[in-house]
Amino acid sequence: MTARSSGPGRVTLIDVATHVGMSRSAVSMALSDHPEIAARTKERVRTAARELDYVTNSAGRALRSQSAGSIALIVPDTGPLTFGHPYFMHLLVGVTEVCSGHDANVIISTNKDENSVAAYERVLRSRAADGAIVTVARVGDPHLSSLVDSGLPVVLMGRYPQFPDAVSVGIDDLSGARQVTEHLITEHQRRHLVHLGGPLGHQVTIERRKGFRQALTAAGLKPTKKVWTGDFSEESGRELTRQLLASGERFDAIFAANDEMAYGAIGVLQADGLAVPRDVSVVGFDDFGLARVTTPGITTVRIPAEELARAATERLFQLIGGVDPPERHLTLPLELIVRESCGCNG
Repeated sequence: MTARSSGPGRVTLIDVATHVGMSRSAVSMALSDHPEIAARTKERVRTAARELDYVTNSAGRALRSQSAGSIALIVPDTGPLTFGHPYFMHLLVGVTEVCSGHDANVIISTNKDENSVAAYERVLRSRAADGAIVTVARVGDPHLSSLVDSGLPVVLMGRYPQFPDAVSVGIDDLSGARQVTEHLITEHQRRHLVHLGGPLGHQVTIERRKGFRQALTAAGLKPTKKVWTGDFSEESGRELTRQLLASGERFDAIFAANDEMAYGAIGVLQADGLAVPRDVSVVGFDDFGLARVTTPGITTVRIPAEELARAATERLFQLIGGVDPPERHLTLPLELIVRESCGCNG
């Protein structure tokens, strides 16, 4: 009799792994014809997958034809700034550019409330997409693992240490934050630095704060005990800077989690009679356009957002076609862009 998963709904990679007594990563490698897996083991895994009806209908069609009709861009955490933020616009440009070359459509799946399950389940239940790219997921999102284990080809954008076997494309936020902070310390002799962080619950916020603190510790400086947390918006940059000024804390430099927050901070500092960068150096992160047109221009870390999106989409099409990408975790380089807001001449 044909074996079936005892659980409800779609058969997952874990079901197959349990059935054959192997790890999830080994099963994934076997199904993608990885050269490190023995031919006899591959056949055993493929037989189990067929018996369990593991591959989804749409993914199965894509594997046979080596093409895809549609892919999903899943945005599980749709905060108030998500779709209006330049980062998302750059992602769309990169994703759609690659999809056009593959004659495929892009389906955007989002959540309607704080429960991110809707964004994932909509893709899985509809079976309309042959693969999915996930971006802006929160740390510890309990529904993301269900998607990763579903059998649908998936590429994660960003750093997800909880999924070491998943295919991902991202940047080294920690290194970028450390580099721009070190610039303030070594090039401009700033000694009282403050970090205006992004929203809690996101890996990017954790990494940039950690990089900032590492740079201070390496220079023998003490990070401030106060955690200044915003939401990547210009208004949060303004509000946090007002709170910073009101606190009476001594500071001569601000590293904002992104350029919008840096721009908001600069406006409040100038309104308070402080000169940027003479009195306070201000730096950001992103370089999506705003930092180039402000006065002063904002020193920042450039994220190759379109390149990230293109790389993620190309890898997704590789997975859909049954090809394991040469690198499961691709990290694209960042670039420190020096302008006037830190104290350089630009």
